[in-house]
Amino acid sequence: MAWLAIQFIVPGERVEEVSDALLAHGALSVDAADNGALTAAETPIFGEPGAIVSPWQSTRLTALFPAQVDAATVVRQALAGCGIDREVELQSGRVDDADWVRLSQDQFQPIGITERLWVVPTWHAAPDPTAVNVVLDPGIAFGTGSHPTTRLCLEWLAGGIRGGERVLDYGCGSGILGIASMMLGASAALGVDIDPQAVLAATRNAEQNRVAARFVGPADEPGGEYDIVVANILSNPLKALAPLLAARVRPGGRLALSGILEPQAQDVAASYAGALCLAPAAVLDGWVLLAGVRQ
Repeated sequence: MAWLAIQFIVPGERVEEVSDALLAHGALSVDAADNGALTAAETPIFGEPGAIVSPWQSTRLTALFPAQVDAATVVRQALAGCGIDREVELQSGRVDDADWVRLSQDQFQPIGITERLWVVPTWHAAPDPTAVNVVLDPGIAFGTGSHPTTRLCLEWLAGGIRGGERVLDYGCGSGILGIASMMLGASAALGVDIDPQAVLAATRNAEQNRVAARFVGPADEPGGEYDIVVANILSNPLKALAPLLAARVRPGGRLALSGILEPQAQDVAASYAGALCLAPAAVLDGWVLLAGVRQ
């Protein structure tokens, strides 16, 4: 089976209206992207909870249609219904069917975090069988080791776990941080996530790696204090969670926060100033890991 993809540019404030019209006219899907992507005009947008996100001023929409449809005519009709000039330039292309499972798997290759720590997809052999190999099935939960925020956390854990620590991973996603902690020598790891599907995925990943890390929702989080607390979320939730996360770090214990852009680091650190002095421990591709010790 093949599909037709129609691309065109609309003003940012018209994206939602035009997308709804396209879907109402039979589009199978509509994708919105920054028209300035991969140029100096590219504008990153991070939709954090509580943030007001403005659309890209110039947005490229891609509408997907069945191959037998006169897609260009349908798009023109949808645009006309929105009162948009029929002279909008349309670009069309064919999307052929493919082995999407294989193509998806090809995106995930083994990732060397450090010399002793690797993240290995389930369908790959470990490049170094003598290393600590976290075997992961990338799925619906965030955390494969490929994103800078996850890599920063893994590098920090690889350099900081000495053996026997109790670890809390708040916002655990795939469970990668808790699983890696135990494989690196931690005695226990608990992961917490608001998404029940992430809890299930993390539990399966722990079983895959034969570690006894536990994963629960916030309502089942038992409280208490930990030697290491790590949270890879985003800046706004990290600020809101400051009292909870700081209270989970035992005196003399360590806290690491990731999911923070460089301009956000000072603001996030200030939210924890009453309990911990956090400072940048590492930076990667514009993302910062803050770390500190509870006094």
